[in-house]
Amino acid sequence: MTEEKKPASAEATAGKEEKIEIPEKFKKLVEEIETMSVLDLAELVKVLEKKFGVSAAPQVVAAAPAAAGAAPAAEEKSVFNVVLTATGDKKIEVIKVVRDVTGKGLKESKDMVDAAAAAPQVLKENAKKEEAEEIKKKFEAAGAKVELK
Repeated sequence: MTEEKKPASAEATAGKEEKIEIPEKFKKLVEEIETMSVLDLAELVKVLEKKFGVSAAPQVVAAAPAAAGAAPAAEEKSVFNVVLTATGDKKIEVIKVVRDVTGKGLKESKDMVDAAAAAPQVLKENAKKEEAEEIKKKFEAAGAKVELK
Protein backbone atom coordinates (compact mmCIF):
# COMPACT_ATOMS: atom_id res chain seq x y z
CA MET A 1 0.00 0.00 0.00
CA THR A 2 1.16 3.49 -0.74
CA GLU A 3 0.31 6.44 1.37
CA GLU A 4 -1.04 9.50 -0.36
CA LYS A 5 0.37 12.84 0.66
CA LYS A 6 -2.29 15.39 1.44
CA PRO A 7 -1.64 19.09 1.86
CA ALA A 8 -2.05 20.26 5.45
CA SER A 9 -4.81 22.77 6.01
CA ALA A 10 -4.06 26.31 7.13
CA GLU A 11 -6.04 25.70 10.34
CA ALA A 12 -3.95 22.68 11.31
CA THR A 13 -0.66 24.52 10.80
CA ALA A 14 -1.75 27.91 12.15
CA GLY A 15 0.51 28.12 15.21
CA LYS A 16 3.07 25.53 14.16
CA GLU A 17 6.39 26.12 12.48
CA GLU A 18 6.87 22.76 10.82
CA LYS A 19 7.98 21.70 7.38
CA ILE A 20 5.00 20.90 5.19
CA GLU A 21 5.40 18.37 2.44
CA ILE A 22 3.71 19.69 -0.67
CA PRO A 23 2.68 17.18 -3.33
CA GLU A 24 4.54 17.61 -6.61
CA LYS A 25 1.36 18.53 -8.51
CA PHE A 26 0.78 21.57 -6.22
CA LYS A 27 4.37 22.84 -5.85
CA LYS A 28 4.19 25.34 -8.70
CA LEU A 29 0.84 26.69 -7.54
CA VAL A 30 2.02 27.06 -3.91
CA GLU A 31 5.19 28.85 -5.03
CA GLU A 32 3.14 31.33 -7.06
CA ILE A 33 0.79 31.97 -4.14
CA GLU A 34 3.74 32.54 -1.79
CA THR A 35 5.04 35.34 -4.00
CA MET A 36 1.68 37.16 -4.25
CA SER A 37 0.91 40.31 -2.29
CA VAL A 38 -1.90 40.37 0.25
CA LEU A 39 -4.05 42.44 -2.10
CA ASP A 40 -3.54 39.95 -4.91
CA LEU A 41 -4.42 37.08 -2.57
CA ALA A 42 -7.61 38.84 -1.48
CA GLU A 43 -8.56 39.37 -5.13
CA LEU A 44 -7.80 35.71 -5.90
CA VAL A 45 -10.06 34.59 -3.07
CA LYS A 46 -12.92 36.75 -4.39
CA VAL A 47 -12.47 35.36 -7.91
CA LEU A 48 -12.48 31.77 -6.62
CA GLU A 49 -15.56 32.43 -4.49
CA LYS A 50 -17.45 33.75 -7.53
CA LYS A 51 -16.16 31.04 -9.85
CA PHE A 52 -17.11 28.12 -7.60
CA GLY A 53 -20.01 29.69 -5.68
CA VAL A 54 -18.39 29.20 -2.28
CA SER A 55 -17.33 31.42 0.60
CA ALA A 56 -14.00 31.51 2.36
CA ALA A 57 -15.67 32.88 5.51
CA PRO A 58 -15.24 30.60 8.52
CA GLN A 59 -18.33 28.59 9.42
CA VAL A 60 -19.77 29.40 12.84
CA VAL A 61 -22.60 26.88 12.80
CA ALA A 62 -20.93 24.51 15.26
CA ALA A 63 -20.24 27.33 17.74
CA ALA A 64 -23.77 28.76 17.59
CA PRO A 65 -25.26 26.68 20.44
CA ALA A 66 -22.39 27.60 22.75
CA ALA A 67 -22.67 31.28 21.82
CA ALA A 68 -26.45 31.26 22.26
CA GLY A 69 -26.07 30.88 26.00
CA ALA A 70 -23.76 33.86 26.22
CA ALA A 71 -25.72 36.11 23.88
CA PRO A 72 -28.58 37.00 26.21
CA ALA A 73 -26.10 38.08 28.86
CA ALA A 74 -24.35 40.34 26.38
CA GLU A 75 -27.52 41.95 25.08
CA GLU A 76 -29.08 44.66 27.20
CA LYS A 77 -32.59 43.84 28.33
CA SER A 78 -35.31 46.28 27.33
CA VAL A 79 -38.25 44.63 29.13
CA PHE A 80 -38.32 43.86 32.85
CA ASN A 81 -40.54 42.37 35.52
CA VAL A 82 -40.69 44.56 38.63
CA VAL A 83 -40.55 42.37 41.75
CA LEU A 84 -41.21 43.57 45.32
CA THR A 85 -38.72 41.75 47.56
CA ALA A 86 -39.05 43.60 50.89
CA THR A 87 -41.46 46.20 52.22
CA GLY A 88 -39.27 48.03 54.71
CA ASP A 89 -40.54 50.09 57.67
CA LYS A 90 -43.07 52.29 55.83
CA LYS A 91 -45.68 49.66 54.98
CA ILE A 92 -48.49 52.18 54.38
CA GLU A 93 -46.33 54.18 51.94
CA VAL A 94 -45.46 50.96 50.08
CA ILE A 95 -49.16 50.01 49.86
CA LYS A 96 -49.91 53.44 48.34
CA VAL A 97 -47.17 52.96 45.72
CA VAL A 98 -48.45 49.43 44.92
CA ARG A 99 -51.95 50.86 44.36
CA ASP A 100 -50.52 53.58 42.14
CA VAL A 101 -48.37 51.22 40.06
CA THR A 102 -50.73 48.26 39.74
CA GLY A 103 -54.08 50.03 39.70
CA LYS A 104 -55.41 47.54 42.26
CA GLY A 105 -57.67 48.37 45.17
CA LEU A 106 -56.57 48.97 48.74
CA LYS A 107 -57.23 45.39 49.92
CA GLU A 108 -55.44 43.76 46.95
CA SER A 109 -52.48 46.11 47.37
CA LYS A 110 -52.27 45.41 51.12
CA ASP A 111 -52.46 41.65 50.47
CA MET A 112 -49.66 41.92 47.92
CA VAL A 113 -47.45 43.87 50.34
CA ASP A 114 -48.17 41.35 53.11
CA ALA A 115 -47.33 38.46 50.77
CA ALA A 116 -44.03 40.12 49.83
CA ALA A 117 -42.83 39.50 53.40
CA ALA A 118 -43.01 35.74 52.73
CA ALA A 119 -42.00 35.63 49.06
CA PRO A 120 -41.15 38.18 46.34
CA GLN A 121 -44.21 39.50 44.49
CA VAL A 122 -44.32 40.52 40.81
CA LEU A 123 -45.76 44.04 40.66
CA LYS A 124 -45.54 44.68 36.95
CA GLU A 125 -44.63 42.36 34.08
CA ASN A 126 -42.99 43.33 30.78
CA ALA A 127 -42.35 46.94 31.77
CA LYS A 128 -40.04 48.95 29.52
CA LYS A 129 -36.67 49.86 30.99
CA GLU A 130 -37.54 53.51 31.66
CA GLU A 131 -40.87 52.64 33.27
CA ALA A 132 -39.28 49.88 35.39
CA GLU A 133 -36.56 52.26 36.63
CA GLU A 134 -39.19 54.88 37.53
CA ILE A 135 -41.26 52.29 39.47
CA LYS A 136 -38.11 51.14 41.27
CA LYS A 137 -37.35 54.72 42.35
CA LYS A 138 -40.90 55.16 43.73
CA PHE A 139 -40.62 52.01 45.84
CA GLU A 140 -37.15 52.86 47.09
CA ALA A 141 -38.42 56.31 48.12
CA ALA A 142 -41.15 54.54 50.14
CA GLY A 143 -38.52 52.34 51.81
CA ALA A 144 -39.20 49.10 49.92
CA LYS A 145 -36.74 46.93 48.03
CA VAL A 146 -37.50 46.12 44.41
CA GLU A 147 -35.65 44.02 41.82
CA LEU A 148 -35.82 44.29 38.05
CA LYS A 149 -35.74 40.87 36.42
